[in-house]
Amino acid sequence: MKIKVASYNIHKGVGTDQRRRPDRIMAVLAEIDADIIALQEADRRFGVRAAVLDKGLLDPLCPWRTVPVAQRPASSGWHGNSLLIRKGMQLIDCAPIHLPTLEPRGAVAALISIGSANLHIVGMHLDLSGLRRRRQAHTIIAHVEGAEPRHPTILMGDLNEWSATAGCLHEFARHFSIAETGPSFHARRPVARLDRIMVSRDLRIVACGVHHSATAKIASDHLPIWAIIEGTG
Repeated sequence: MKIKVASYNIHKGVGTDQRRRPDRIMAVLAEIDADIIALQEADRRFGVRAAVLDKGLLDPLCPWRTVPVAQRPASSGWHGNSLLIRKGMQLIDCAPIHLPTLEPRGAVAALISIGSANLHIVGMHLDLSGLRRRRQAHTIIAHVEGAEPRHPTILMGDLNEWSATAGCLHEFARHFSIAETGPSFHARRPVARLDRIMVSRDLRIVACGVHHSATAKIASDHLPIWAIIEGTG
């Protein structure tokens, strides 16, 4: 098994020029061409929480389909967290993960079959508060460790963690390997590694990085990150 994954905080489709252009997000995703994508801020925050990438963009010609974790009819995700998987991949199960928080934050999980292997995927957008981020990390780790049977796992998302080793990253690093993707925020001049991809010990990160295209630098305030991952067995 070898797959390409990506994580992207799409800022509700609003770019660094303050224009809402979801078509630019789709263009960036096409440039990356990942098999599995975790999106953050994929729904509008108010009203019916409408999906930023609506059905007109995710049309029959689009290579991905949305994992159905939404709790509202117009949404694509849970508290803005959405997962896209390449068409042809088998979705076995999916669910939102309820996180301890005072903000509208959450995580989503999916179990995907790729050939003869099953893969557990978690997408997340963690709190601005360091203490709550650590509690949220504990909740996500407990969710993964409580799965029966256990499967190789990939965690992706905007952790909002500025420290390279402390806080919630310290909690995740006890259980997962963290891809050295590089800084992804702010898109115009990236200095912070807020976005992360992490894998269980039975997976190997073959390559990883930040996607720095001209479109990505204007489509959102975050740059997308990616990794190529394979099994160790």
